[in-house]
Amino acid sequence: MALKISHFHFPKLLFSCSSSGKHFFESLSVSLMKNRPIPRKKKTFSHIFQECSNQTSLNPGKQAHCQMIISGFIPTIFVANCLIQLYIKCGNLGYANKVFDRMSQRDVVSWNALIFGFASNGMMGIANSYFDEMPEKDVVSWNSLISGYLKNGEGLKAIKVFVEMGRMGVQFDWTSFAVVLKACALLEEFYVGVQVHGIAVKVGFDKDVVTGSALVDMYGKCWRLDDSIRFFYQMPEKNWVSWSAAISGCVQNDKFVKSVELFKEMQREGIVVNQSAYASVFRSCAGLSAFRLGRQLHGHALKSNFGLDLIVGTAILDMYAKCGSMTDAQKLFNLFPIRNLQSFNAIIIGYARCDRGFQALHLFQLLLKSDLGFDEISLSGAFSACAVIKGSVEGVQVHALAVKSTFESNICVANAILDMYSKCGALAEACHVFHEMERRDAISWNAIIAANEQNGNEEETLSHFVSMLHSGMEPDEFTYGSVLKACSGQQALNYGMEIHNRIIKSGMGLHSFVGSALVDMYSKCGMMEEAEKIHDRIEQQTMVGWNAIISGFSLQKESEEAQNFFSRMLEMGVKPDHFTYATVLDTCANLATVGIGKQIHAQIIKLELQSDVYICSTLVDMYSKCGNMHDSKLMFEKATNRDFVTWNAMICGYAQHGLGEEALKVFEDMILENVTPNHATFVSVLRACAHVGLVEKGLHYFGLMSSNYGLAPQLEHYSCMVDIMGRAGQVSEALKLINDMPFEPDDVIWRTLLSICKIHSNVEVAEKVANSLLQLDPQDSSAYILLSNIYADAGMWDKVSDMRKIMRYNKLKKEPGCSWIEVKDEVHAFLVGDKAHPRCKEIYEKLGILVDEMRCYVADIDFFLEEEANQLKEQEELKISLCSL
Repeated sequence: MALKISHFHFPKLLFSCSSSGKHFFESLSVSLMKNRPIPRKKKTFSHIFQECSNQTSLNPGKQAHCQMIISGFIPTIFVANCLIQLYIKCGNLGYANKVFDRMSQRDVVSWNALIFGFASNGMMGIANSYFDEMPEKDVVSWNSLISGYLKNGEGLKAIKVFVEMGRMGVQFDWTSFAVVLKACALLEEFYVGVQVHGIAVKVGFDKDVVTGSALVDMYGKCWRLDDSIRFFYQMPEKNWVSWSAAISGCVQNDKFVKSVELFKEMQREGIVVNQSAYASVFRSCAGLSAFRLGRQLHGHALKSNFGLDLIVGTAILDMYAKCGSMTDAQKLFNLFPIRNLQSFNAIIIGYARCDRGFQALHLFQLLLKSDLGFDEISLSGAFSACAVIKGSVEGVQVHALAVKSTFESNICVANAILDMYSKCGALAEACHVFHEMERRDAISWNAIIAANEQNGNEEETLSHFVSMLHSGMEPDEFTYGSVLKACSGQQALNYGMEIHNRIIKSGMGLHSFVGSALVDMYSKCGMMEEAEKIHDRIEQQTMVGWNAIISGFSLQKESEEAQNFFSRMLEMGVKPDHFTYATVLDTCANLATVGIGKQIHAQIIKLELQSDVYICSTLVDMYSKCGNMHDSKLMFEKATNRDFVTWNAMICGYAQHGLGEEALKVFEDMILENVTPNHATFVSVLRACAHVGLVEKGLHYFGLMSSNYGLAPQLEHYSCMVDIMGRAGQVSEALKLINDMPFEPDDVIWRTLLSICKIHSNVEVAEKVANSLLQLDPQDSSAYILLSNIYADAGMWDKVSDMRKIMRYNKLKKEPGCSWIEVKDEVHAFLVGDKAHPRCKEIYEKLGILVDEMRCYVADIDFFLEEEANQLKEQEELKISLCSL
């Protein structure tokens, strides 16, 4: 019989001291001496130990243990087991071990309690030794050991113990199956899970709701969602755990719509929604970016009294962040009565993903000031925020914090550091971090490959790709995307084709992301036929894929084809984005098809995209290149946001139309608006000076580049200066400027000076320039033609004859001219001597009539070679003929 202590009143303030410092027992004795009536409730030591265990009240439990020793009571096995359970529950394994050691007799419960205690606290070596010493083991002993290994992340050992348990003939129960299936799910060991399923069927536990729920969870986490859902619907009995496992499995397998459907079905079945189900369904809304549905479910959670639940609240916060509604996420975060590390992590990462790096770093600072600490997720979010704001200084500080916290060795943190340095342009630091990494995964390799590619280091990009293959790591779609971009940048077609072969072998040839990268690579290498073939083979056409092929044709100056693919894109029901519209508007500018440009402008207005700075800049450029400066200026003035591209487009437009004064005024306004000019700005400004003939101003702006803005003049700027000086008659000075350049001149700058020589009939300089031009390209027919015209102007007919002979000997011909005209929304293009037009016969008949009418007309033109004159004449006559038709 257990001794009953009549003077214990449990649970609150049972063994506490009074305000005077007297122990409870002393004050109780005084009360008894005064014969005051007190309420008495008889409790045994076992009851007290159990209640202390339930409330994890260590001190009252220790005081009761002390009183038991003082009273001389010898505990039974049951009482001793209750005391062991108390100490284990309160985390004091030393005391539990001492109680166990002093027991004269022990039963299986005593052993199981100690095994469970040590296993739960990660001391698997001690737990295993007690398990081995145990004279008699039951199913609970085995389950405790399996559960311990699983809690410590040793899933494989848990499975091995389960197998040994079966060999020893111990009968499994629902706990055995639930725990071992969880281990299979952790390791994603599908085939082991199937075998465990077979054993469950054999012993009749497949109908058990706990085992069934574990099977649903295991199949879902082993990426066999179809099997998971099939088994779920076959279960004779389902509880909230089963439903939560099925919903969670759908989320893990990115089947977000199915998870929402199951959530709705769960409610129709009358199953009470729990914490896990809410967390999963909010993850689905985040994955679908389903903001409206997420708000509705938020209301549902509030009605179900889950609004203040920290886990559900954090899932809702994460949903709002991933849907881009950081205002709602911040409001919810502010309403949390208690914040944990997970809620801080969710909002920090949310701000970083929405490109609001400063807010993310501010919240990270608040987290550091709290007593919650931080983990690898917090640090990864902080590094992403630094990458967003290009804050290398802040990044270095967070890096120092990671080093101090020992989180630097964590592969997720190391990858985030690497990515941060690369996006801040600190390639050397990124490479150092990569080389210092003890372990590298696919993300690490992708990060360093992308870092080199983004910083224009294409050779190192390809070198790291080769190293990745040698390390045995298989590339994924992101690896191939970066490497193909590097091939595009270098126009390394051979490397690109080798990588394409590897992509085909890997089975990713028709993947939309990789396919788009291949289209882009072949386009930039000038292989448009191959790019078109790949585009047509891609299984799932995305907007990125369409943009790649359209921009490819635009880049190769095949503007008509680009517009045809844009039409096909619209027919397929794919919605264009900002980049698509900007690219197509650029093709309209190239073809001077203002009609199509206006139609696309109308689409942009309907979609309310006109405020986009990139599109607005392209509209300014398109209208100016189509000769419509009025609309170009109107678009510029209406632009709500102007960046340097918008200003450049306006300056360039005026400069191209010979409106130099207007171009320079816009440039001065740009400076007043504190918009920093770049190299392209000064090219337009110098061209404007050339058109107006402002030599002094041109020299001033040329000097301003390096003195005020730290921009080293490039070849284009020198070419403009040559044009400015040449137009002012300073031909020799222009030649001296070319010779004094810090880099080698190209054919454009020599050709510019040669044209200037023709204007001023400077034969001496022209000969020097033509000689330099022909050294660069002996097959350049334009050099012979320009020099021949200069000789003709100077009356040097012998030299003209020599030029003709050289051209005939080298079989040089001027490239045929090309022109086009738009008739009834259709563009008709013509080459000199063209006979490919479907109405060619009619055109030439009309041309014959016009030639007869023009026989009396003698054109007063400069001297041309016979061939060139005929080509120009035929080209103009073709255009006139088509207009007449």
